[in-house]
Amino acid sequence: MNLKIEEIQEQIKAMEIDGWLLYDFQGLNPLAKKLLGIQKTMLTRRWYCWIPANGSPTLLCHHIERQGFQHLSVEIACFSSWKEMEAGLSKLLNTSQRLAMEYSPNCFIPYVSRVDAGTVEMVRNLGKEIVSSADLIQYFEARWSKDQLRTHLLASKKLMQLFFEILEQISQTTRNNLFLTEYQVQQTILEKYKHQGLQSSSPPIVAVNQNSNNPHYEPSLESSADIKRGDFLLIDFWAKLLQPHSVYADYTWVVFLGDEIPNQILNVWEVVKKARDDAIRFVEHRHTTGTSTKGWEVDQVARQVISKAGFGDAFLHRTGHSIGENDHGNGANMDSLETKDERVLIPHTSFSIEPGIYLPDFGIRSEINIYLGNNDIRVTGEPIQQEILKI
Repeated sequence: MNLKIEEIQEQIKAMEIDGWLLYDFQGLNPLAKKLLGIQKTMLTRRWYCWIPANGSPTLLCHHIERQGFQHLSVEIACFSSWKEMEAGLSKLLNTSQRLAMEYSPNCFIPYVSRVDAGTVEMVRNLGKEIVSSADLIQYFEARWSKDQLRTHLLASKKLMQLFFEILEQISQTTRNNLFLTEYQVQQTILEKYKHQGLQSSSPPIVAVNQNSNNPHYEPSLESSADIKRGDFLLIDFWAKLLQPHSVYADYTWVVFLGDEIPNQILNVWEVVKKARDDAIRFVEHRHTTGTSTKGWEVDQVARQVISKAGFGDAFLHRTGHSIGENDHGNGANMDSLETKDERVLIPHTSFSIEPGIYLPDFGIRSEINIYLGNNDIRVTGEPIQQEILKI
């Protein structure tokens, strides 16, 4: 098992619940599989792992899949029929009343809502109260080790180096009036990832002019705009090292291919920058003074800046997302728009701050990453963009 039982039980007791019930069926709950360290095990039947506040954990699985769990240091109980499964689950949870599962009331935090409604009903029919395991997931899944922080900082350094190399290539190509497209730049970045020992789950965003008003724009070989002098360009790039358990770095910059940036673009940039910086200062003040902070509160700080400037309807997404071994991790998101993330920001987790304004002719987003230490914060991705680059 990947987890230290004593540490889990300490957190369970802090939540004042009787235990944590992990459940999965054919990969519906990848969080549970990862926590137990069985991602590569072939499992086709339902299984449960009960971790009580006191005592030893027990795993309940189908007889024919017992071998898939034998490497775990847990007691194993088995079933064959559905009746035996329900009876086994009832026995497993016999002395418990309140327990955590990968469930979110009203699906407020869909990222941890991995248990199907029928299974929730079955557990409730046993007379149990189910609470969300969101805080447990964050504590045991989203925190970085010292080595993971190292991989993030190294990935950040490599990303920023190749980003400025890309800008130089774009500048030279467009100054010579040579043909260049968003897709070509995107593919060049991907090639540089390989040379730098980086990997990414998906290609970077390279968006020119009107295309930058789509936060998830994807250029392709069949559909890609030309890049030329006088254009506005947004590049969002994320990657991690090619090594086990490395974590992502994720940044967005905006540039102008000319000498005179239009005032409208400059004005919008200043609003986005202020929203970003106010959110950073808010997190820093709260964290360094030991004040509890929830993800939705950070989003509100950035959103109020943009709304006050008259662009509230043009801020289409949350302020930031958790960062981990996946670019969008399993910790708290800076979100009061798409969801209301009630999770508290905890040390040794990381997330992006990336407010944006998306207008009909262009969109501006500025993205940095924050890592929370014990009593301090670290803003990564140096240098931090302070003005729209002219190239």
